[in-house]
Amino acid sequence: MSDIIEPGLVVLDADLGPEKSGVIRALADRVAASGRATDAEALFADAWKREEQAPTGLPGGMAIPHAKSPAVTTPSLAVARLARPVEFDEGEEADLVFLIAAPDTAAQDHLALLSTLARSLMREDFVASLRSAATPDEVVGIVQGALTGDEEAVPVAAAAAAPAAATADAPPADAAAASDRRSIVAVTACPTGIAHTYMAADALAAAAGRAGVDYHVETQGSSGAKPLDPAVIAAADAVIFAVDVDVRDKGRFAGKPMVQVPVKRGIDEPDALVAQALAAASDANAARVPSGGDGAAATAGAASGGGQSFGANLKRWLLTGVSYMIPFVAAGGLIIALAFLIGGYEIGDNAAEIVLNNALWNLPPGGLSEYIGSVLIVIGSASMAFLVPALAGYIAYAMADRPGIAPGFVAGSVALVLNAGFLGGLVGGLLAGAAAMWLGRLRPPRWLRGLMPVVIIPLLASLFSSGLLLLILGAPIATLMAGLTDWLNSLTGVSAIALGAILGLMMGFDLGGPVNKVAYAFAVTGLAAGSVENQAPWQIMAAVMAAGMVPPLGMAFASTVLARRLFTEPERENGVAAWLLGLSFISEGAIPFAAADPLRVIASSMVGGATAGAICMAAGVTSQAPHGGIFVFFAIGNFGMFLVAILVGTLVMGFMVVGLKRWARRAPVAVEEGAAVPAGAAVATA
Repeated sequence: MSDIIEPGLVVLDADLGPEKSGVIRALADRVAASGRATDAEALFADAWKREEQAPTGLPGGMAIPHAKSPAVTTPSLAVARLARPVEFDEGEEADLVFLIAAPDTAAQDHLALLSTLARSLMREDFVASLRSAATPDEVVGIVQGALTGDEEAVPVAAAAAAPAAATADAPPADAAAASDRRSIVAVTACPTGIAHTYMAADALAAAAGRAGVDYHVETQGSSGAKPLDPAVIAAADAVIFAVDVDVRDKGRFAGKPMVQVPVKRGIDEPDALVAQALAAASDANAARVPSGGDGAAATAGAASGGGQSFGANLKRWLLTGVSYMIPFVAAGGLIIALAFLIGGYEIGDNAAEIVLNNALWNLPPGGLSEYIGSVLIVIGSASMAFLVPALAGYIAYAMADRPGIAPGFVAGSVALVLNAGFLGGLVGGLLAGAAAMWLGRLRPPRWLRGLMPVVIIPLLASLFSSGLLLLILGAPIATLMAGLTDWLNSLTGVSAIALGAILGLMMGFDLGGPVNKVAYAFAVTGLAAGSVENQAPWQIMAAVMAAGMVPPLGMAFASTVLARRLFTEPERENGVAAWLLGLSFISEGAIPFAAADPLRVIASSMVGGATAGAICMAAGVTSQAPHGGIFVFFAIGNFGMFLVAILVGTLVMGFMVVGLKRWARRAPVAVEEGAAVPAGAAVATA
C-alpha cells in the first residue's frame, strides 16, 4: 500500500519556472508519464481548480497541491524540491512541493494512506529529511518509511502529537484527571478531504498540547469521519471549526462557544486559534453554535466572533433574508403571471371582489377564465404580500436565530402599513435582529430563562423595532421609496438602457458573488411594486435575468461551438453542461471557466451581460418571475425580444472571449526547454 511514490515521480533541485501553475503542471506531467494518470492536462485542471478554491502553500516553505481526479488511475505522490522557490500563497514561497493525486473513486484505505502522508508533513524531522535527501530513491525511502511506520527510515518527532492532546480516535481522558483542565473540541474539513483536513487537525493538536488543554478532533475527510463522543462534546469548553465546507451535523455542538475559520488557518495559526477558543469559553458574549445547527443563522455573538467582520456579517444577514424571501416571490409572481395569461390584464383591479361574489356554479360575466384568473390573482397577491415581512423576519433570524423571527415579521408588516416597501423591511429586520441579539446576550435568573426566547425577546424586540419604525423612521423611508419608485417609472430611452447595462455589468462581474447578488436582490425586492401600470420593476427583473443567463451560455458557445481547440477537454465537458445551466438562469455555470482564466472570461462576461441587459430595457421586456430562465416563458412579456437579448449577449461574449484567448496574451516568459508554464502564457524557450 506504500507504492504511491516511485523515483520517477521525484524532481530534485529543478527550476520549474516562476509560477505555481507551472510547478503543478510539471508534476502532473510526471504522474501521467509514469502511467498513473491517463491525462496530464485533466489532472492539472483538477489540481488547479482546488488551488483556486484556496492556496495550498504552507508555512516552512512547503506547498501541497492535491486533487481527486477521474484522470488518475493509481494514488500517487509527486515531489519537487525547487532550486528557485515559487510563491504558492501571498507572501509564502515554497521550495518543497508535494502533488497528491487520487482517483475520484479511490478506496478508503488509499485515501487514509494519503492522509497519513499529509500528516507527516507537520513533522519537522520528516521535512528536514526530504530537504537533505541526495537522490530520488532516498526520497522514496523516506516517504515509504513514514507511511509504514518504519522509525529507522525517519524518526518520529515528539512534537507531532503532544502528550496533552487527544484525537477523535483516542478514548476520552479520565474524568478525575481532566476535571481541572480546559477542553476544546475541533472539526477540520477541506473540499477534497485529503490533505488540509488532517494537517489542520494535527497542527491544532500540537498547539493544544503546548497550551496544556485537552483536545479532541473530528476530521471530516475523504477517508471517513468518526464522530466525536457526545460526552466529549458536552464536556468541551469551546469548539473550533477549521473548515472550508459545511460541518456535518453541526447541531451536536449547539450552544458551545465557537471559533470558525478557513481550514488553512488551522495549519498556519494553530496557537492563535487555541488561544481564541479559550478566550471565547470565558466570554459570555462570544459567538455560539446556533441551536438549529445548520449554519444559516448566526447567534447572538456572531457579529464579533467567528473571525468575520461586521461587513461580512451584514452581507450574510441581508442575503439570508433575500434567500428566504425568494420562494414567496417566485410562487406569487408565477401565479400572477398565470392569472394574466388565463384571464387577461384587466382582471387585476377587482379580482378579490369577483372571488368573493362568485363561485364555480355562479360564474361572473367573463366566464370561467375570468373567475379562475381572479382566484389565481388572489393567491398570488397573498404570496407576494409576504415579501417584505419574510425579508425582515429572516434578516432578524440570521442575526438572532429563532427569537428574531417574530419581531422581524412584525417589523416587516409595519413597513407595509407605512408604504415603506422593501427598504422599510431591510431597516425593520436589522432593528428587530439587533434588539433580539442584544436581549439574547442577557443572563436572566434561571426561572426566567425559559420565557426569554418565546415571550420576552419577541415582545420587547417587536416593541422596539416596530415602534421605532412607526414613530421615527417609517415616514422618511416611505418618502425615499416613493422617490425611488417615481425615478424608476420615469426611466425611458437612454437612461433605461444605461440602467440595464449597469445591472448587466454587475451580473457578469462575479458570477453569483456579492456584486451579482446585489443586482439580483435589487431586482427581486422590487417585484412586489410591479403592476400593469408600473412595469419598471418587472423590466428590471427581466434585464437582470437575461444578463445572468449570458455568462454560462457564452462560455458554452465558445467552448463547444466556436473554438473548441482553445479549451481543454474538461472545459469542453463543462461547456456542454453550461448550456442547460445558462438556460435555467444559473450564472455559476461559468465559474469553472472564470477560475481557469479570470481576466478574459470575466471581462467578456461583463460585456455580454451589459449587452443583454441594455437590449431588454430598450425593448421593454418584463418578467414577473424572479428565476427560471426560459422555462418561465409565460411570466415574461415580449418573450421574443427576451430571447434576442440573450442571443446577442451570448454571441458578444463568445466572440470576445475567443478573441481575447487568441490575441490577448501575457508577456513571454523565458523557461528552460521542457519546463511547464502557466496556462495561457506565451513561451520563449531559452
